[in-house]
Amino acid sequence: MDCPSEDEEFEDASEHLEDKQQTGACAVESYHKEDVSKLQQDVPAPSEILVQLIGTSSVTLAWDSPDNISTFELTYYDITATKTSTITNDTAIEVEDLCPGTEYTFTLVSISDNEKRSVGVEVTACTRPVPPENFKVESVGTTSVTLIWDGSGCEENTFHVVCSHNGEIIQEEIKESRTVVFRELIPGKKYSFHITKVLSNGNRSKEAVTFAQTKTNIQSLLHDLGLEQYYPNKLSLSDVLQIDKRSVTDEPAQSLSSLPWLFLKKLMMVNVTARSVKYSSDENEDLQSLDLYNDTFDFLDDQNSSVNPLDIVTALFLCADGFLQQEMVSKMSMCQFSVPLLLPNCDTQQCMYMLWAMRDIVKKYRPHSLSDSKGFVEDRIVHAEFPLVSFVRLGDCSVSKSQIINKLLSNPQQYHDTFVHHDMDCGDIPRKISNGLVEMGWYLPCGNKNIDVFPEPVAVANLRGDIRTFETQYSFLCQTSTAVFVFFDNLDTNYKLLTNQHAKAQFFLVGNVQSKAFDYEQLKRTAIEMSLKKNNIILKTNQNDANFVKTLHSVVNHILNNHGKKACLEVMDTISHELGIQVDEDIPECQKAKNNAHVLTKNIQETLQFKEDQLPLQGKIWKDLAKLEKEECRLRKAGNQNIETYKSDLQIKKFELRKQQGKYDISEAMSCFVSALSSSQERPYFLKWMRMNLDNLSRKSLSSLREQYKEKCQKFSENKEEIAQLDQQISNSSLGIEHFLREMGQLYEAAVSLPENLESRQQMLHLPRLCAELMLDGFPLELVDGDASNIPLRWVSDVLLYLNSSVQPNNKIMVVTVLGVQSTGKSTLLNTMFGVQFAVSSGRCTRGAFMQLIKVTEDIKKELGCDYLVIIDTEGLKSPELAKLDDSHEHDNELATLVVGLSDITIINIAMENSTEMKDILQIVVHAFIRMKEIGKKPKCLFVHQNVADVSAYDKNMRDRKLLLEQLNEMTEAAAKMENKEEYTKFSDVIDYDPETCNWYIPGLWHGNPPMAPVNAGYSEAVYDLKKNMIDVIGKCKNKTSGNNITDFLEWTKSLWNAVKYENFIFSFRNSLVADAYMRLCTEFHKWEWSFKKHMHSWSTQAETRVSNFETFKLKSDKSDLKDLLCKLKQEAVTKLDTLEKTTMENLSKYFEQTEGHVYLVEKYKEDFVSSVKCLRREIESSLLTQLETTVDIRRGMNNLDNIKKTFTDTMEKKVLGLLEELRKNNSSESDAHTTDKELDGFFEQIWQDTINELSFTGLKKINIYDCVFRQLRENMKQKGSYVAEQLMRVKLVNFGTGVFKISKEIWYKRWIKHMFNGNSAVDLQNVADNIIQTCSQFGLDKREIHSDYHDTYIQEILHIIDDRLMSNKNIGFSEEFELFLKLYICGSSARTFQEMHEFFIKENDPRRCLDQFKDKYRNDFKDLFLDRDQCQRKAEEFTKLCLMPAVETFIYSSLGPDIVDKMLQGKNAFQFSTRGFFQYTLLKELVNEDKFEQYVKYISSYERFVNGWILDQITKQFSNEHEVFELEERHLRGITKEILEAVKMAQSETYEDGIKGFIHCICKKLEQKLIIPKDALETVMVLNNASQEPFADWLTKSVDEMEQTLKEHLKKVDIQGKLCKLKIKPQDELFKRVFGCGKQCPFCKAPCEAGGEAHTDHCASVHRPQGLGRYRYENNEKLVANICSTNVHSEAEFRCLQTMFKFHPYKKYREIFPDWHIPADASIQASDYWKYVMARFNDKFAEEYNARRADIPLMWKSITKQQAENSLKESFSIK
Repeated sequence: MDCPSEDEEFEDASEHLEDKQQTGACAVESYHKEDVSKLQQDVPAPSEILVQLIGTSSVTLAWDSPDNISTFELTYYDITATKTSTITNDTAIEVEDLCPGTEYTFTLVSISDNEKRSVGVEVTACTRPVPPENFKVESVGTTSVTLIWDGSGCEENTFHVVCSHNGEIIQEEIKESRTVVFRELIPGKKYSFHITKVLSNGNRSKEAVTFAQTKTNIQSLLHDLGLEQYYPNKLSLSDVLQIDKRSVTDEPAQSLSSLPWLFLKKLMMVNVTARSVKYSSDENEDLQSLDLYNDTFDFLDDQNSSVNPLDIVTALFLCADGFLQQEMVSKMSMCQFSVPLLLPNCDTQQCMYMLWAMRDIVKKYRPHSLSDSKGFVEDRIVHAEFPLVSFVRLGDCSVSKSQIINKLLSNPQQYHDTFVHHDMDCGDIPRKISNGLVEMGWYLPCGNKNIDVFPEPVAVANLRGDIRTFETQYSFLCQTSTAVFVFFDNLDTNYKLLTNQHAKAQFFLVGNVQSKAFDYEQLKRTAIEMSLKKNNIILKTNQNDANFVKTLHSVVNHILNNHGKKACLEVMDTISHELGIQVDEDIPECQKAKNNAHVLTKNIQETLQFKEDQLPLQGKIWKDLAKLEKEECRLRKAGNQNIETYKSDLQIKKFELRKQQGKYDISEAMSCFVSALSSSQERPYFLKWMRMNLDNLSRKSLSSLREQYKEKCQKFSENKEEIAQLDQQISNSSLGIEHFLREMGQLYEAAVSLPENLESRQQMLHLPRLCAELMLDGFPLELVDGDASNIPLRWVSDVLLYLNSSVQPNNKIMVVTVLGVQSTGKSTLLNTMFGVQFAVSSGRCTRGAFMQLIKVTEDIKKELGCDYLVIIDTEGLKSPELAKLDDSHEHDNELATLVVGLSDITIINIAMENSTEMKDILQIVVHAFIRMKEIGKKPKCLFVHQNVADVSAYDKNMRDRKLLLEQLNEMTEAAAKMENKEEYTKFSDVIDYDPETCNWYIPGLWHGNPPMAPVNAGYSEAVYDLKKNMIDVIGKCKNKTSGNNITDFLEWTKSLWNAVKYENFIFSFRNSLVADAYMRLCTEFHKWEWSFKKHMHSWSTQAETRVSNFETFKLKSDKSDLKDLLCKLKQEAVTKLDTLEKTTMENLSKYFEQTEGHVYLVEKYKEDFVSSVKCLRREIESSLLTQLETTVDIRRGMNNLDNIKKTFTDTMEKKVLGLLEELRKNNSSESDAHTTDKELDGFFEQIWQDTINELSFTGLKKINIYDCVFRQLRENMKQKGSYVAEQLMRVKLVNFGTGVFKISKEIWYKRWIKHMFNGNSAVDLQNVADNIIQTCSQFGLDKREIHSDYHDTYIQEILHIIDDRLMSNKNIGFSEEFELFLKLYICGSSARTFQEMHEFFIKENDPRRCLDQFKDKYRNDFKDLFLDRDQCQRKAEEFTKLCLMPAVETFIYSSLGPDIVDKMLQGKNAFQFSTRGFFQYTLLKELVNEDKFEQYVKYISSYERFVNGWILDQITKQFSNEHEVFELEERHLRGITKEILEAVKMAQSETYEDGIKGFIHCICKKLEQKLIIPKDALETVMVLNNASQEPFADWLTKSVDEMEQTLKEHLKKVDIQGKLCKLKIKPQDELFKRVFGCGKQCPFCKAPCEAGGEAHTDHCASVHRPQGLGRYRYENNEKLVANICSTNVHSEAEFRCLQTMFKFHPYKKYREIFPDWHIPADASIQASDYWKYVMARFNDKFAEEYNARRADIPLMWKSITKQQAENSLKESFSIK
């Protein structure tokens, strides 16, 4: 707001006083008082006071000073207050802090030096009022402006508001309110507005100013429609096509701003009701009855709130960019709406010729001149030459011109509103911006004389508005039309306008005689002036519209037949330029792009020749490369060649072909193409021009070829060869942008295969970025090249990676795919649903798959869980009969599998008239779904039935749905057999399929007979419903999966295509996302598994402690025995196991409920892991219950022994006490003091010997362990038959188990395969035996370490281990004799170990030995008691040393094992032990880095021993630093010490009847859950103990502290190896079980299984090896075999083995022999490079080691580097 200056100067006071209006001052009066004293007259008064300046809060005064006066006194006052101030040496003053708009009186007096005062001089002044605040524009219309301001505190004031334009006052208003509206302004003009506040006394404030520009008509309407931000031409096609909430919801329009979007939404869905858009602010309002007395008649206001459809159309075209305009015109043309020819801009009074907008319309019709020959014409509408008939209006007209044109163009039986007219929805609303619009429509005949309105095509133009106002448009039509029909009511003097046009068009005057304004005389004068004949005047009399239209029809027909003038839209731009009409495609970007496209396409004469010359890379070389890639996987032509050598030769051929590609320089055409794409502004225009030019070229040949193709296909059996030739001709004649983009891809693929430093490579590296930008602009990317049936993976990968980096982090996508037979309306369906334009050029497009991005807006992104929708369109699926002609059925199968695998929703498009073909397509689709089910993908499926006759007859389709389901079930059963998945018998087994919700019925596209038929409204509505449902399904998908991002999509593309290239898809599929998800699941499962085991280990340790302490601390009142305790523990164990199993199951369920981490991909493994949990529980339960029984049995024996020891202890105690009593009786107190130690020793020795002689030392009975073991062996082998029983009768176990077990006798193989016995078999069997022997031997040694007695369960466990291992290796074919002698060897060896263990146990627990062990203690107790010495310290130390210290050490070692495992599973070791796959990766990486042949041999030949040794080494390395393991020990030591001291403290608070014994017993009782206190040691501590409780407790506390330090020192001295031997839970064993898994090995190459869980149904390995590494060799030449089983299983090769009865069997059907093994194809051809590198490197050494001849190494293997080997490992194990 502009404001005047705060103050205003005045030249003098008199001028100020004269003009009160200008200065705002009140009257000033100056005078001298006449009656004054003489004294006052002596002091001269100041002269007249001048008011120099008046402000809102200040006044400036000035005066002349009398002589000799320098001091003045000023007094001023208003109604409320008076103030005085003194002025010295000054003759002016600014008085401040005054109130605005207030009158003040100022009095000035002179003061002399002697302080005498003069007469006062007065002046009155009024301060200016404050101007209005916040003066601003509230709203602006086209002819009005509303202003508001803040005038608080000024209720009695008025405001003067002035409206000015260019300094001239237009309007003035005096207002007391705070708002004003200026009306009747001119649209689009800038006005200034000035406001002053006027007081009641006439005083005015300073002026406040603001400015506003009235809106133009366009601006006003755009504001109402909410389109201001898009004007001009800023609304893009992508803005309209993006998925937002309003595009998928049915909310009615609630405001004017909703109408354009509703129109666009309907138009994009080609809905013929698009123009009938209106809004209602209250839907219920229309339903209420009118209250005639109370309701106001505001119908006019209602009308003003609506918008004429033409205004909406005009507004949108003014806001749309060129590409949206093209799309709108195309869709309007499909709906048979008229389209803008001349678009007016009522603000600039200019109009635009819409040539570019109409360039995309292609029409196909059959004029009557071609109807006999069944010919047709197909052309772009801008190139076609039609007669143009224009309709205009002069002045007012009572006849609806547009309605008459509609009737003229419509068949009587099929009326359609081509042009908007008065009687349509909102058609009667006055037009605001669309006057001057010239619309165009066409009539195109179909060739049927009974239906066609006109025999030949005709164009019709319709000018909106009066030609008097729009002379330019009228002139244009006069110069371009064949005929102009002028509608009028009264010609008046306007006829001169008709005669001024220099035009060749015929004029026809069309008048309504019934109109009151009609003037017949004026008509005659005009006709004479224009030289019109009678035929040129058409009058509507009393006839109805039908007869009137007939008259018009005959006139137009006459024109078409007799006038040769035709108009071509493309040529009309010349006339436009002459008349000053702008042409939309004149912009520089469009023209430059047009020239570039013209240069590229002008020389194309022969399409096939052009492709060979200018696009050579996608020709034969690329197709040969594609064939080689598939042959690498399928190996169909390998014949008898060595498979790996054959593959190596194929790779060399591929390399040579790439070299050939690399020799081609970029062609001239491609150079121009890439250059034109580099400009972002020019690019979209260039691609559009290219597409149109190429379509125009192709159309000439393809239109007729396509018609012939369709006709021949209808009579398939008669025309097979012709169809095949036509198909090839169509393919050769097709040339579109996709071919140029494909060539870009091949240029890039060829370039990246070149060395990195070459310039030709560098020049191509920007191509993926260009293509990614194209995708973001809405252009499709060719995913699958249908001609070569291949994916250029490197090209597609890099394009998608660029795309991903461009949109991050908004890179989540959902994929929608459409499958169906060619020509079933798929592309139209997609275009209607999403507006996508795939390469569906004239004629059949290049076969393959294309993908396009559609943006999802923020308002719906969260609901859908994605940032973009990816639409994949597949072109060219054929029926099997047609497919056989060019062998493309396989291609269609591959394509369907790929796109179904990539999609989240698959739409299967079925045309009802092609129901026979439908069955064949369903078979392809069902195959694809079965494959996806197997690999964990679960796409949603929707069947879309097109061309359904009656869309409303839903019930009629019940039978169709039932039939479809039957066919799907039939297909599923057939396909499942082919895929070897016969468990699938019905379609619902494969996918969630509900016939009610998964089937959509869509009526035919056209409503009537094309080309004049509009799109069927039912079609649009049905497609819209399908779209809404699909969006809803996508939203639900989001809840089940986290959605893929672009890189995940790329990964799926690679892995799916890799698997597709193999014949057996299901068993060839490998995907890093699936692998990653599986690894995560395994990692989590191993955590749960270890947690389960750890909890049960902790519980079992406590249980064993309870068993050991049971008899020691059992209360006297407790009548239970060990048997009762065992039952109780078993119940507790089951309860604990139930809890842990439930927790683990819940963890598993929760894991599969989450959406992150692609969990849905491993859903199929869930049951395996559920089974693994149950299996784990069963194993632990079985082991635990056996362990409890064994512990209780051993404890029973120990209790007997303890009872014997207690008897001895009690006896000894009685003897000692008796001796003490006797000595005290016999000796005086004097002699007591003089009894020497020697004498006391003598007394004690005597009693000791006497007691020993009295006691009977029977002890434990020694047993023969060999007999026990042999008894268990016989029990184990009793089912093996009479031969084994006979052998067992002859042998003695004691003679077995010494020396080395060697395989040397053929009788150890099954008799029927003796002839097959060879060195390999012997080595395999020897390795099996060695591994079993080592495992069993270690088990025996572990049992011996615990110093327990022998139990039969030990040998039972060993026999169980042997049986398990033999079962795993039954494929070797050993005999029962081998099993017997192996068991005899192991049992003999184990019996020897157990016999030693048993004898050592008896020796350690001999009662006499135990008694002797405590002899010195008894002696010392005896002396202490005799001499009355304090026993507290010694007894405390004894208790600590004999009871607590061994118990604490045992406790630490029983707790340390799980801790070490935990440590190994964390930190740097976490990765290698997290899953079996990662463990394998770690091993293999370490082997390749060490590069030692010996290590490879150990790994391959003795895998189990190698792994055991490696894990032990890792533990040793990890804990070689003693500090790390000591931390764990110290934590347990500190914890248990604290518990002991707390137990002592708690025991002190109680009193005990039996004194110190009760105190010690109480302490032990409190520790019974943790510590196993040795019973015999405890008894010896408590006998002969007279210690006092308190001192004993103090000494005990000190002893425990000392014990802690002693144990610390002791533990530090034991190295990690020593500690591992003492641990109850062996960390190496736990880790081994974790990573070794099931122990199964690949039946071909011996690679170990890596599958997670113990109960997996399929064994698998990430990387397989050349079979020669597993000792396999050729029988005829002894050379090691270089073939790899992951290759063999996809070749024609055969194998034989024990399981095949040594008959040859195809590798492809290996699962018939080994059903539990899954051997997928390599993730890539390079995936097995690791083992190829190893074999090539150590070929000679392996041959020597295996006593064979070196393998024939393929040439390509020798070029593999160590780095490539490592990279292949990463790829195989999905290591990022």
